[in-house]
Amino acid sequence: MKAVYFLGPKKLELREVPTPSPKRGEILVKIHACAVCGTDVRIYQFGQKNVVPPHIIGHEIAGEIAEVGKGVKGYREGERVVVVTSVGCRKCRFCWEGRVNLCRESRAFGYHYPGGFAEYILIPSEAVEGGNLLPFPPSLSWEGATLAEPLSCCINGQEYLKVEEGDTVVVIGTGPIGCMHLELARIKGSVRTIGVEIKEERIKLAQERIKADVWLNLRKENLEEKVLEFTQGEGAEVVIVACPSGKAQEEALRITAKRGRISFFGGLPHERSKISFDSNILHYREISVFGAFASSHLHYQKALALLSSGKIKGEKFITHTFPLERLEEAITTVREGKSLKAIIRME
Repeated sequence: MKAVYFLGPKKLELREVPTPSPKRGEILVKIHACAVCGTDVRIYQFGQKNVVPPHIIGHEIAGEIAEVGKGVKGYREGERVVVVTSVGCRKCRFCWEGRVNLCRESRAFGYHYPGGFAEYILIPSEAVEGGNLLPFPPSLSWEGATLAEPLSCCINGQEYLKVEEGDTVVVIGTGPIGCMHLELARIKGSVRTIGVEIKEERIKLAQERIKADVWLNLRKENLEEKVLEFTQGEGAEVVIVACPSGKAQEEALRITAKRGRISFFGGLPHERSKISFDSNILHYREISVFGAFASSHLHYQKALALLSSGKIKGEKFITHTFPLERLEEAITTVREGKSLKAIIRME
């Protein structure tokens, strides 16, 4: 099979390697598509502590079961599946609650296990037993199914926020994650949405595909002034910071309404993870601030249901498709902000 190996920062190599054969309890999946995530870009640029070269990265995976190992029940060859990224220990309280993303011993495809930038992926027995392969119908394309992973993460984030009809939702950052947050908020009903960005080209890319009541360019407009103007001085009920910016997190506090909810959805670089936090704003306005990290099986299932039903049209997020041989070009396209979602298609 063909696979692209990460050899270290800014080093990728296409290799022809033996196709793995599933042992007892394992499943072999033929990959049809794997989307490029922002974390893939960061791994490519800087490496990551859990990614030991040479290694296959990529975790937004859709494919079909090619071979089922002995002793495996409940799966069949030819079944269309997505791969749930996090594999839990199945012993801790978070795993018991179905929150494998919070398991201390959690391991992930594309990090601890080989990932999706290859023609095949071997699903180990612990992942098979943990239910990490979820089926999806033929009505959903391979490319569309790869979006289940990022959409599931957004669903996890909004689960805490409880967006309701009548809310004003501000999303800071209009990359693929920010756009998914805007779409998720929109389908909640009569919700007013504001998309916020610092790059004009990113706003234009988002505007072509996603609806929002207001688009703000922070290089040209004052965020606090515009949000308060739009909300008659009240502020937004929900603010989602979908970018790795400490300044945006600080500004979120100033534009949130009384009893509003904030999601610090985008993680910050470790060397710049401290922000100035006026706790009196939270105290007197009764504001809640939430974190959100990755997702669980249930979030994946909800994402697949939304994508399969067409309530969220996955294809509108996909701007570029590349063959496996052009993975480095795909990563560059994402890094430079020229795409929403770039997909690696194996055929």
